[in-house]
Amino acid sequence: MSEINNKRERKNIFRKLIHFFALNSSMLGMLIMVILVGMGEKMAERFLPLYLIAMGGSSIVIGLLNGMDNLLSALYSFPGGWLADRIGYKKALKIFNLMAMLGYLIVVIFPSWIAVLVGAVFFISWTAISLPATMSLINSVVPANRRSMGISLNSIVKRIPMSLGPILGGALILHYGRIQGVRYAFIVAFILAGVALFIQDKFIQEQSPEAKTERKKGRGLFSANLRNLLVSDILVRFCEQIPYAFVVVWVVENNHINELQFGILTTIEMVTAMLIYIPVAYLADRSTRKPYVAITFVNFTIFPLVLLFSHSFPAMVIAFIIRGLKEFGEPTRKALIMDLAPEDAKAYTFGVYYLIRDVIVAFAAFGGAFLWQKSPQLNFLTASAFGLLGTLYFIFRVKPQKQF
Repeated sequence: MSEINNKRERKNIFRKLIHFFALNSSMLGMLIMVILVGMGEKMAERFLPLYLIAMGGSSIVIGLLNGMDNLLSALYSFPGGWLADRIGYKKALKIFNLMAMLGYLIVVIFPSWIAVLVGAVFFISWTAISLPATMSLINSVVPANRRSMGISLNSIVKRIPMSLGPILGGALILHYGRIQGVRYAFIVAFILAGVALFIQDKFIQEQSPEAKTERKKGRGLFSANLRNLLVSDILVRFCEQIPYAFVVVWVVENNHINELQFGILTTIEMVTAMLIYIPVAYLADRSTRKPYVAITFVNFTIFPLVLLFSHSFPAMVIAFIIRGLKEFGEPTRKALIMDLAPEDAKAYTFGVYYLIRDVIVAFAAFGGAFLWQKSPQLNFLTASAFGLLGTLYFIFRVKPQKQF
């Protein structure tokens, strides 16, 4: 009898966990897909600046790649969200997975820095589509009072490949060299994306796209509060993107820390982020979201400063913990965007928000290359100045929102 009661108790605990994390078949399929595609992508993506240098690319080419990442992500985010609304998120994710696989093949088949830029047009697309498509999926299959938790769970799972991928990629580079190591990483990425296609088809339930009435361009889309959030977010993303592509160069080239150790630092960053997601989401759902977003922006601001004064592996560990803490309120910020968006146009508003933000922020990535040519110090200090400006703008201009 006690054994039967124990089984019932375990089942009850399991059901409570399923409810707490807002899990179902579609969510599970999406999370597995994120791990598989992300694992392949992150094995190579973090080391592309080193690969470009090995293939004869300059710092301008590195800046161009990072700028393309931001610009194409912005340009893809809006049509990607539109496509998910029209044909369903399941079909949209399949199409963009196939595009990413094509990009991986281009890099593998053609060993040149030009091929990286061409391939990036395709494999950057998956990251761009994943956000609006997964937000659409969560919005469709998760109850309204659990969506913040759903967004946080997605964010946690995304960090698994972000933490493990660079370690595997770093190991491949140490064993096979920068050129062959990165190419092998892209071969693995291609295979994992193919497995993800199968998982998507089996687990994710297709939702019939709802008929939508066409809205007049931008009318009533952005409240004053949402506009202020957008401005502060843009300034803080300048802080992130100005040094972004050069972080690996600073660690490996300037401070002589090897690629595997850089992978370990990235793992530390991601584990830090993963540990704080759930408790912050739990607290943010029960109070105003503003303090958690503000803390996030502060961590964005101080990371370049701490990194600038980090020249040993232990110092780098501290810097990358701070880099992980910049994810403190990232799911909360996404939830805040959804809170501030009009009820009848949340997905549309989300896509427009990211389109505007990332198109503008793309110029920070290009500018970061020119600042780096002057000096790493100028690059990092300029980044922190933008972060401070964005944080202060957010604190003084964005009003707290009431929760449900």
